[in-house]
Amino acid sequence: MEILRTKVIDLLKKAAGEEVLAKGWVRTKRGNKEIAFIALNDGSTVKNIQIVVDKTPETEPVLAKIGTGTCISVRGMLVESVGSGQALEIKASSVEVLGECDPMRYPLQKKDTSFEYLRTVAHMRPRTNTFGAIFRLRSQMAFAIHEYFHSKGFVYLHTPLITASDAEGAGQMFQVTTLDLENVPRNKKGKPDYAKDFFGKQTSLTVSGQLEGELGATALGEIYTFGPTFRAENSNTPRHLAEFWMIEPEMAFYDIKDNMDLAEDFIKHLVRYALDNCRDDIQFLNDRYDPELVQRLESVIGTEFVRLEYTEGIKILEEAVANGTQFEYPVSWGVDLQSEHERYLVEKHFGKPVILTGYPKDIKAFYMKQNPDGKTVRAMDVLFPKIGEIIGGSEREADLGKLESRIDELGMSRRNLEWYIDTRRFGSCPHSGFGLGFERLLLFITGMQNIRDVIPFPRTPKNAEF
Repeated sequence: MEILRTKVIDLLKKAAGEEVLAKGWVRTKRGNKEIAFIALNDGSTVKNIQIVVDKTPETEPVLAKIGTGTCISVRGMLVESVGSGQALEIKASSVEVLGECDPMRYPLQKKDTSFEYLRTVAHMRPRTNTFGAIFRLRSQMAFAIHEYFHSKGFVYLHTPLITASDAEGAGQMFQVTTLDLENVPRNKKGKPDYAKDFFGKQTSLTVSGQLEGELGATALGEIYTFGPTFRAENSNTPRHLAEFWMIEPEMAFYDIKDNMDLAEDFIKHLVRYALDNCRDDIQFLNDRYDPELVQRLESVIGTEFVRLEYTEGIKILEEAVANGTQFEYPVSWGVDLQSEHERYLVEKHFGKPVILTGYPKDIKAFYMKQNPDGKTVRAMDVLFPKIGEIIGGSEREADLGKLESRIDELGMSRRNLEWYIDTRRFGSCPHSGFGLGFERLLLFITGMQNIRDVIPFPRTPKNAEF
């Protein structure tokens, strides 16, 4: 009778007494003269299943080929384990090597290896327990994001990756071109002649899908984007990537309070989903790296986020400095808060997540709605423990005159923004939105310290391997 393969995660839920077929990669092999014990993992769970193989003239040649990293197929009886550490194991009747692994060259040895080293073998690190757990969590969180917005009737909008506009006004974008870089055509001013480029104009990889998302919201009501974004910032910090993923909802008829309410509910849903559906992986990371991880995740669900005006936040930070707290970066009204300031408010002062709002307009983007005081805008940043800012958003400026004045005030080119300004000309409406950095979320969910360790193949300055 043919037996179909069963994943390890499902084998561990079965009752003893069934003949099964398992396939996977060997984590460890040990034993004595009579018996070999193999820990098998197929990526479906952080847990291994133990394979027990009697050493006989038939099995010895096969066992000799098996070591850490070898891919094998095992057929046998699922039995109760007599040893500690597992309830079930497979008593093997046959073992087949599907893919040999040279133990002398295999980059994942039994000894602990650093995260820095594992980044140099990113094509192999998903086979470790740690990165298996992280990437399963990444997959589950992506599903939870789609599930959340789908349940609320949001439309999933695909915004372009190639754009002629800079949503942030930062200018740190990756250029997209088909021009011959060894013989760049020039215009009369000696500048590159982008009229001869593929799109007939200068284009770049997007830093955000927000502006296009606003177009969707002012037609479809409530939309969200979820895709890769790119920033050519020469930064080597543990919090920055050149290629990262963003979730950006945009909602018609939402004011800043509605926006904050959605952001808080959204992130609580994601944390709750992780705890409910990924407990084994989170518990592994808790036990191995961060003993406060589970407690920190549970605390987010059970607490109401603080709503704090930027001006009040500055006063708290200035009082902290007056009382002896030392920050690397100075604090005064009008500065863009650094991670150390954000984490002080969250971890030291309030002991819970904070939503900071009412930022000075001079440090925020052109599209944010101005407050009546003329100095601040209806921005909001959600600040989390150990992370700092995890969500950034605002109520958008719906007034045509104020939007145009702000664009002119900043000296921005309107050539590539007229389509965006049109939404304020033809049936403008109050609307809001925010962006959640997917990798920032995963730092919080996994307890990892470096953003390069929550994406399969990190893209950073001087690093585009694999």
